[in-house]
This record gives sequence, structure tokens and C-alpha cells, in this order.
Amino acid sequence: MELSDANLQTLTEYLKKTLDPDPAIRRPAEKFLESVEGSQNYPLLLLTLLEKSQENVIKVCASVTFKNYIKRNWRIVEDEPNKICESDRIAIKANIVPLMLSSPEQIQKQLSDAISIIGREDFPQKWPDLLTEMVNRFQSGDFHVINGVLRTAHSLFKRYRHEFKSNELWTEIKLVLDAFALPLTNLFKATIELCSTHANDASALKVLFSSLILIAKLFYSLNFQDLPEFFEDNMETWMTNFHSLLTLDNKLLQTDDEEEAGLLELLKSQICDNAALYAQKYDEEFQPYLPRFVTAIWNLLVTTGQEMKYDLLVSNAIQFLASVCERPHYKHLFEDQNTLTSICEKVIVPNMEFRAADEEAFEDNSEEYIRRDLEGSDIDTRRRAACDLVRGLCKFFEGPVTGIFSGYVNSMLQEYAKNPSVNWKHKDAAIYLVTSLASKAQTQKHGITQANELVNLTEFFVNHIQPDLKSASVNEFPVLKADGIKYIMIFRNQVPKEQLLVSIPLLINHLQAESIVVHTYAAHALERLFTMRGTNNTTLITAAEMAPFVEVLLTNLFKALTLPGSSENEYIMKAIMRSFSLLQESIIPYIPSVITQLTQKLLAVSKNPSKPHFNHYMFESICLSIRITCKANPDAVGSFEEALFMVFTEILQNDVQEFIPYVFQVMSLLLEMHKNEIPSSYMALFPHLLQPVLWERTGNIPPLVRLLQAYLERGANTIASAAADKIPGLLGVFQKLIASKANDHQGFYLLNSIIEHMPPESVDQYRKQIFILLFQRLQNSKTTKFIKSFLVFINLYCVKYGALALQEIFDSIQPKMFGMVLEKIIIPEIQKVSGQVEKKICAVGITKILTECPPMMDTEYTKLWTPLLQALIGLFELPEDDTIPDEEHFIDIEDTPGYQTAFSQLAFAGKKEHDPVGQMVNNPRIHLAQSLHKLSTACPGRVPSMLSTSLNAEALQYLQGYLQAASVTLL
Repeated sequence: MELSDANLQTLTEYLKKTLDPDPAIRRPAEKFLESVEGSQNYPLLLLTLLEKSQENVIKVCASVTFKNYIKRNWRIVEDEPNKICESDRIAIKANIVPLMLSSPEQIQKQLSDAISIIGREDFPQKWPDLLTEMVNRFQSGDFHVINGVLRTAHSLFKRYRHEFKSNELWTEIKLVLDAFALPLTNLFKATIELCSTHANDASALKVLFSSLILIAKLFYSLNFQDLPEFFEDNMETWMTNFHSLLTLDNKLLQTDDEEEAGLLELLKSQICDNAALYAQKYDEEFQPYLPRFVTAIWNLLVTTGQEMKYDLLVSNAIQFLASVCERPHYKHLFEDQNTLTSICEKVIVPNMEFRAADEEAFEDNSEEYIRRDLEGSDIDTRRRAACDLVRGLCKFFEGPVTGIFSGYVNSMLQEYAKNPSVNWKHKDAAIYLVTSLASKAQTQKHGITQANELVNLTEFFVNHIQPDLKSASVNEFPVLKADGIKYIMIFRNQVPKEQLLVSIPLLINHLQAESIVVHTYAAHALERLFTMRGTNNTTLITAAEMAPFVEVLLTNLFKALTLPGSSENEYIMKAIMRSFSLLQESIIPYIPSVITQLTQKLLAVSKNPSKPHFNHYMFESICLSIRITCKANPDAVGSFEEALFMVFTEILQNDVQEFIPYVFQVMSLLLEMHKNEIPSSYMALFPHLLQPVLWERTGNIPPLVRLLQAYLERGANTIASAAADKIPGLLGVFQKLIASKANDHQGFYLLNSIIEHMPPESVDQYRKQIFILLFQRLQNSKTTKFIKSFLVFINLYCVKYGALALQEIFDSIQPKMFGMVLEKIIIPEIQKVSGQVEKKICAVGITKILTECPPMMDTEYTKLWTPLLQALIGLFELPEDDTIPDEEHFIDIEDTPGYQTAFSQLAFAGKKEHDPVGQMVNNPRIHLAQSLHKLSTACPGRVPSMLSTSLNAEALQYLQGYLQAASVTLL
């Protein structure tokens, strides 16, 4: 694409169409942009548009499109085409920083993100001048420019907060500190001075405080991994200023908005974070400053209101106290009973209250409420911070703290009892307090794993939780119902099993509650209870115990999906999946209605898939229905195909990318259920599965390979007779996969199935070419993974076609090739093969080479006979060699960059492990002994003499053991 006005005009029109709400206009425009994004100059056209376009909406749209383009394509993935040509990369890096700094804030943010994506790949090696270019802009004095630099630096350096320590990381951070720490400190001091100068100018203060927030964030990122010498030397400057900013209160910076945090709150929150970082990690160096920070933060907490805009500040301030109080050498600050009472009364209890804002979220924004409350993304809520502070205090003062709170809990419950309909929030706070007091250690999987001995959880459950759940109406006091259900969920390991069994019908009943939070919590609690393990690793709650409730459970779960706001509720769908898994054959009578409801749901969500977890559990539930029913009645597979194929066809025709990998997995499961030939409906689809476009998407590869394997297992003869013209297409897929380091093992899965199942004559003409391709790949890039797969393949070939055929095909490619493969690959590398079935295939293959290949006995290959036997005994007896050379690091398939539908394995569509030599050989050691006996009968005297001359003593001893076990001798 040339940089021409015509192309700019075309691009403008298509970008406009991508904003159109009508999918008929929007989708083709998105497809067009996707089709041209590989063209040279495409990113430069976008940058030109966002600089020169007269329409703001086009500028913003171009900046977002550009950022997403960079996100998808900048990283260069080994074995995959480089999507951005080098000249475009150079031009982007040369222009993007000045362009970002001169753009309006909305566009600046997008470009700043793009710079950090490029930086993650190219900085510092391939973009050495980025830092200097940024630091030089600090001199400009223009805070629009300075904030642009700070924002970019923040998005570039914030990964230091969660990267693992490594030499590369240290080198990079050192480089950044050398160039950046001093200018940042000078900018910090200058900005503070400007704040005093402009103390009465509201608009100037807004810009300056935006800078201070970014500077404070950068301070956190640069100090996270270790305490840099520079910051230790300049701690006085930073900490004194941070402290004075914490105590600052400028009326001009206060906002009227009750919900949105203002600049002052955001800055103080970040300073609390910075202080907590130093208190936790660098307590010795930070000790002189700690008492004044504790005082300042305590005062902050006591004087800050309950409005939502202070939530982040209050929670960070409490987190600071929590991190200080659990360090042994700050213990003395909290020892006094009055201090503890004061913290409990003034900080913890007020911040555990259920506020109007929480109530509003509970009713109107339930998804966000659930995310924060259940999934622990409530990291910045007051309640969560107060909870952490309780846990922190309990570390050293469990007795006194429990004592203080027990009084609060009792008085709150008394208040509630006086007038439940008015005072229900008191009970809510009481339950929350008990929960935070009782739970010492918690995991997502098991709930509470350690509890406070001083709290009687079962008694509290029976007296205060059960009555709420047993009340006649599932819709009154929804918050208390949700609290009660959450209590069961959290303390499921502490409450006795009989109480859990009493709770199950109550939970099933609450699936009908109108409140989204209540029916979601009920579904989630059931799902968690169903996964609990009892003795002997069986489920704690058995299918027999659930028998009376099966019908009402399934009815209420599917009904809950029809309640407003829950049509794609992932917790309900996960509970459906878990119920199927627990109940097994008890669900068979309900399958016809269940599968109808699941296919209708599948059809509805395939129009616009937006909830990945919901979709995943839905496909898992479909797989479970198929597995459970067909286990009892294999012929039922036809009725599932009837129910599902219409929807599947629509998904494939409409190219619903998110669902295609799932559809292939379900189809594999169905096809594997067929005992005889492949039904014609599958054969009609076969040619379409070989289309190259399907194989372009990494997420499709594993399920497509498995589906083709199912075709080969069930219908190799049909393919050979009715679709022989498709065999080159099948081998084309193998050729594509084998060329990629990330997917070569999938290529071998396919090749092994072709060799194992296709009639030999149908692949005769291609055999030599297959081996040549494999040798080319071995020469070009030999990796451990490739060698392991290659060894399994050649041994499977040997098992299938015989050792002589293997030797002949090698030697037909190049004379003496067979000997080279034995000497350079099989003998030295066989120890690397892993997996029971794989090792067995290799053992049977090598046994054939040793005992059924005449050239091994009377040509120059004979010298390799004993070393090969030695290697085979090693495969049986030595530990697996799992070393991988340093230079090899595989790209994880799931780790491809950008937004691509990654492959999600369905647990319940799992494939049974297949053993191609299972019927032929049971015990490979005994098989070796019997084969050697047979060989020695054919040529008496040869085998013992070859063994006695060069097999080492230990291997010989093992071999004697095999011969004894097989009751044979060597002649």
C-alpha cells in the first residue's frame, strides 16, 4: 500500500464503517482491514491519519486500530512469518515518540500503550535511544509533553513489578536507573516547588498533580525488585516529600464528585503503596521514616469520610497498616490494648459496613459485585483491606483481637434481632467480621484451609446462617442470603458434612431467587461442594446422597439461566457441568430435555460469543452428556449428532472463531464413539478440514489434528477408496506442521495415525517423500522435542511395515543411511523418549531391528547390533533423560501474541490413550527375550558370542533376567 491520498481516503472510509452498529456494514470493514494489515506501509498510513485527519473520531479510531495492530503483530515468533516489514518497524520507532507527545491526551494514551508493547520486545537492545529521547523531553518545561513521557515510562516499567528475577532484568533495570533515576528525582523536586508556586491556580495544580501521581507510580516500579543505591542515597528527598504530600490538603484539589477519586486521593493512595513497599521489603533502611508515616496514615484513616471516592485511598492506607503490623519488629507499635481497641473501633468496624454504594452495586451491577466479592478482585475495597488488617493483627494478637470483636459481633446481632427489616446491615457486618476473624488461610480451590480456634464456626452456622436460608421466601433480605451462602462456601471444610447435606436443598431452592447475586452464589456454592473430596479421593458428597434432588437440581439450574441478567452466567453453567460429572448415569432420563436446552443456548450465544468461561463450561456439559449417555447406550451417538450437527454447521459456516476449536473436539468425541465405518455426514465434511485457512489459526491445530486422527482410526479404508485424492492434502497438513517448532509434535500425531491406519498401498507412493521431509527438518533445526517424536515415528513404521522395510527405505534415500540413523540418532537419543506407550513402541521397533532385519547380522551394520541392544536395555532400566540443551526454549503454543483464539482443551472431551502395539505385545521385555530366542534358533551360536564380546556386565545381567522370565534360552 503506497502512502497516497487515495489510500488514506480508502482507509478513512473503512475505519468509519468499523464504528457502524450494523454488523452487515461493520464486519466486512473489519475483514478488509484484517486483509490489508500485512501490507507494507499499512501502519504508517494509520499514523499519518491520526496525525493529519480533520475528524477527531477518525484520529481516535486510527490510534486504537494502530495499537491493536502493534499488539497482534509486533512480536516476531519463530517459524512464523514476520508480519511487519523491517522498514515499517524502523519508521514507526523513529516517529512514534514525537507523534505521541504532540497528540491530544486521548490519542496519547493509545500511542503510549503501543510504545510500551514495542518496548517490551525491542527495548533496550533494538531501541537503545528510546530512553534518551524520553529523558530529553523533561527539559521542555511543557507538562503535556512531560506527562506523555511519564505515562509511557510507567507503562514500560510497570512490568518490573511482576517479572521474575533474572540477569537480563537486572541489566535492563540498571540501564534504566542510570539514565532515568536522577532526571526523575530532579523532576519530582521541581514539580513539588511548582506546586507551592501555583498553590492558588487550580488548572496548573491539576496538571502538576497528574505528574506527581505518575512519578509516584514510577518510583514504585523502579524500587520493586530491589532497593536501588540511587534511591537509598536520596531517600530523604523522596520520603520527606511523600510525607508532606500525605498531609497536604488543598481545597482547590477537592472534588464534589462522591464516586470518582480526585487527583489528591489518587496521589495519597500511591504514596501509601510506596510506603508499604518500603516497610515490607526495606524495613531496615526505612525505619527512621516509619513512625511518621504510621502517624500520618493513621490520621488519614480517622479523618477520611465513607464516600466511594476515598475507597482506594482508605484500602491502601489500611493495607499499609496491615503490612506493618505483621512484621515482628514493628509489633511494639500495636501491643497496647488501647491501640488495638482504637484500630478495631475506628478503622476496621467502620470499613466493614455495607454502604449504600455496595447495596447499589449488589442490585444494579451484580457482575462487578460478584467479581470483587467472590473472585478476590476486591483488592482495592475497604472491606477486603479491613479483612487483611484483621488477619495481620491476629498474627501476634489473636486472643485480644478476637475478644474485642466478639463483643462487636454480639452487639451487632442484638441490634439486628430488635428490628431485622431495618437493621439487617448490622447482621451483614457481623457475618463479615466472623468470616475475617475465622479465616487464617484460604485458597480458591479448598476454601478456608486454616481457621481461628477461638471461633465456633458450626455453632454460628446453625444459629445465625441456617435460619436465613430456611426462611419461606428466597427473595427477602437478599444480601443476608448471599452472606449465608458465601459462609457455606468459605467454611465448607470446617462445617460438618451433615450440615452441608442439610444445606444442599436450601441452596437448590435459592437458584430460583430473583437477585442475580443470590442465585449465582447458590450455583457457585453447589459447584464447590460437589468438588470436595472425601476419603479415598472420592467426592465427599456422593451421587446416591444427591438422588432425591436430581430433578429439582437440574430443573432449577436450567431455569436460573432464564432469569434476567443470567442468560450467560458462567457460575450456573459451571454448576451444570459439575452436577453432570457428579451425578453420572442419574442424569440419563433427563438428557433429551437437557441437550435440547444446551443446543438452543449454544445457537443463541454463537451469534455473539462474549463470555469465554460460560462457553467453555457449556461445551464441557455437552461432552459430559454425550459421554455419560453413550457409555450406557453406544447407539445414542446418532441422536446427539442429530441434535448438534445443525448448530455445528452454522458455527463452521459463519466462521465463529471462538467456537470452532470446541466444535472439532466434540465432533472427535462423537466420531470416536462410532464402532464401524464413518457415517456419510462426516465424510462430506472431510475435504473442508484440509483447507489451509483453517490451519492458519493456532487455536485450531490441536483439535483439528485430533479430529483427523479420529477420521483415520475409524475410516481409513473409506478415505483410501472414496477420497484417495485427498491424501496429498492430508500430507500437506503434515508438511506444514512439521516445519514449525511449536507444532511439529502435532504433525507427528497425524503422521503416526496415517502410518498406523491407512492401507499400505494407499500411501506407498508418498513414503519416501515423507522421510526426506523429516531429514530436511532434522538438518535445519534439530530439537529435543522433534527427535523424541521422530524416534517414536520410525519405530512405529518398523512395527507396522517391518524392520527390513525401514532399512530399505533409509538406504534408498542415501546409501548407508540406515547405519547413520542407528548410530547418530537411535542409539544416543533413545533414552530421551518419554511416556509409557511411546517407550513401548520404541522397544518393539528396536526389537524388530535387532531380530528381524538380516542386514543387522551380516553386513557392516553388524557392529551396531550390540550397542543397539545395550541402548534398548537402557530404555527399559535407566531413568529417562529429560535434559534439554540450553539454547532450546520452545514457544509455548498458548503463548502466541495478540488476540488469537487460543486452544482450550475440554477436560470431558478427553481422548483415551491409544496403544498401537497393545494387542501384539503385552510385556516388551519378555517380547525381546522371545525374539532373541527365535533369532538364535535361526542362527545358532551367533547371538551368545555377540553378547559375550561387547555387552556390558550390568546389561547382560538384566538380559538374563528377561530370558528367565520368558523361560527361554539362547542357542
